[in-house]
Amino acid sequence: MAIESRNIFGWLGMKQEESILKDAQDHVDITYETVVNFKNAVSAYTDGDLKARENFVVKVRECERKADVIRNKMVDILSESPLLPPDREDLMHFAKTLDRIADWTCGTARLLNFLEERLSPEIMKNITIATDIIFDSIASLKDAIHSLTTSNLKQAIQDCLEVDKLESKADDQKQTLVGLVLHSKLEANKLLIVYNLAQALEGITDKIEDAAEHIKVIAIKAR
Repeated sequence: MAIESRNIFGWLGMKQEESILKDAQDHVDITYETVVNFKNAVSAYTDGDLKARENFVVKVRECERKADVIRNKMVDILSESPLLPPDREDLMHFAKTLDRIADWTCGTARLLNFLEERLSPEIMKNITIATDIIFDSIASLKDAIHSLTTSNLKQAIQDCLEVDKLESKADDQKQTLVGLVLHSKLEANKLLIVYNLAQALEGITDKIEDAAEHIKVIAIKAR
């Protein structure tokens, strides 16, 4: 058997830890759904449909609450796990990092919901670009979790490297968006909201990258 195909559960060794990775898959799936709803909220806003935007923001919040439930389950399992502290702590941090993605997406959706009027086409275009990067990042993270749980360790690491590239792209995009905002003629309250929105959009990709780093650690240990 090729080294990248070794059984991840063989490294973890316990039924509880197998459950943790399956819960992690469920967590990423619901987090992916959270991001999809946020992406739809951004699309509704740029189309001028504020009612649809509000409905998608509600769905973001619902998904975030579901993610909390899965996170709590993962933490409960790990608190009773016989794993040695270093490995248990790796997985505990991983569980909490996954949850921060949904938290940040929910917070960013709340900021978006404060905007009652459309912004300039250029600013809205760049908000959409930043959102697309987030979507691509969470999709790659979802692929990485799938690769990990199917013991395709080499592919899991490659998926995580794709997340790294997207985070760098998101950082550049934040600078572009912030520049547009600071040189715009927005009223002070709107400028504050959109500036914080630009920061929050990049913050989501930061949290996705953090989760990808934990996946890389698990994949490397399992090889």
